[in-house]
Amino acid sequence: MNDMLTIAMPKGRIFEEAADLLRDAGFRLPAEFDDSRKLIIEVEEENFRFILAKPMDVPTYVEHGVADLGIAGKDVMLEEERDVYELLDLHISACYLAVAGLPHTELNEIAPRIATKYPNVAAAYFREQGSQVEIIKLNGSIELAPIIGLTDRIVDIVSTGKTLAENGLIEYERIVDITSRLIVNPASYRLKDRRISELVERLQPVVKSKQSVK
Repeated sequence: MNDMLTIAMPKGRIFEEAADLLRDAGFRLPAEFDDSRKLIIEVEEENFRFILAKPMDVPTYVEHGVADLGIAGKDVMLEEERDVYELLDLHISACYLAVAGLPHTELNEIAPRIATKYPNVAAAYFREQGSQVEIIKLNGSIELAPIIGLTDRIVDIVSTGKTLAENGLIEYERIVDITSRLIVNPASYRLKDRRISELVERLQPVVKSKQSVK
């Protein structure tokens, strides 16, 4: 049986922090790994294959079995609701989802509009608040929406709050804290249980030790 593990992960901050975790867990990743522009990278020493994907696509690759494992933010997991298992909270790339908008403004009582990259999460949140809103999905520059009068509020990821402040927006409500999770395809979890369990067992103490330092 082929015991190569294929891992889907997004490029950028999550990729870099996850690579550091794997190295700290004793996995041999080459030095040029972080700077590669390739979309598929094989690490023969560890029998790993990495697929570098858009963050929203990672759970899709894992659900459909083209990747055994993936590293995805909890925001993506909540939005996509894919048929995958969460194995481990890696406690990296911490941020949170929040409702934001221009200061000193009220929601339009007749037809409040919300711009977001997370329409399912936003709709569920406002439904829980008892508010009927119109969700407008945008793929980038969400902060523009209230500034140009497209929407009353936005729902977006907040890390430091600097981007909101630079665009004259304020945070109104915090929805949920976000960290990156190690996820697995259910079939892979059965077929490659030994290798996947070993990976998790080696990562767990590294994650725990980094948490204790914070």
